Amino acid sequence: MLDIKPMAGALGAEIYGLDLGQALGESDFLRIRKLLNEYQVIFFRDQAINPANMKALALSFGPVQTHPAYETVVGFPEITILESTAEKPTKIEAWHTDMTFRPHPPMATMLKSDIVPDRGGDTLWSSMTVAYDALSFHMQRFLEELTAVHDFSWGFKESLAEPGGKERLADAVAANPPVRHPVIRTHPETGKKAIFVNSLFTTHIEGLRREESDALLAFLFRHVTTDEFTCRFRWRPGSLAIWDNRCTQHKPVNDYFPAHRRMERITIDGDKPY
Repeated sequence: MLDIKPMAGALGAEIYGLDLGQALGESDFLRIRKLLNEYQVIFFRDQAINPANMKALALSFGPVQTHPAYETVVGFPEITILESTAEKPTKIEAWHTDMTFRPHPPMATMLKSDIVPDRGGDTLWSSMTVAYDALSFHMQRFLEELTAVHDFSWGFKESLAEPGGKERLADAVAANPPVRHPVIRTHPETGKKAIFVNSLFTTHIEGLRREESDALLAFLFRHVTTDEFTCRFRWRPGSLAIWDNRCTQHKPVNDYFPAHRRMERITIDGDKPY
């Protein structure tokens, strides 16, 4: 029997009573998916999960994606390594939704902790459905008519600026031209509406003057980080998070330098936002 412990008013729950390192049945996969739709981000503690287990769980949701910019686990090109060391600290600090530079952004992401610092290194999540619901009716209607541009090059501009960065990422840039997504998307399973712009990948809103687009995006980027829309997770070795990219944003808290942090991530393919 599962023990479900909600974490915050807006989203998030810790799930106990399921060993993800063992073979799971169809009923287990369906229950996990239902919990994800309900809580938007779910967490499992003390899990002994190898890459094969992780891939199998991801495939229960659907086909998996690869990422063009990260090192991957040997033998598992779908599983990327997110690592921060004293010599090469992480650069991702912005609130974002994963890989919105894709025509079909991921429907969900799984992240497993391998090495975590003694203190710090938490991750924050925010509910984009709760953020949408908190807007006025007139702002909701206005935003629902708009389309925004998302760009891989914008999100990885710091990496591109590094020595050799343009050469290293040339293929990724060529394979990921800017894409257009609605500013407000509809969740295909719950039917709820969610804000779908983020400060890492969204460059501008079409049809608005640049100063209008910048001002509107700045408002939305502040709005989605309102404390009441968020939850915070403290990692331990063997923790696993699964979050719904169709209705959340997240942000790593980089307060642990120069400590070592290593995570493994896999993303599940999604549909075209509408």
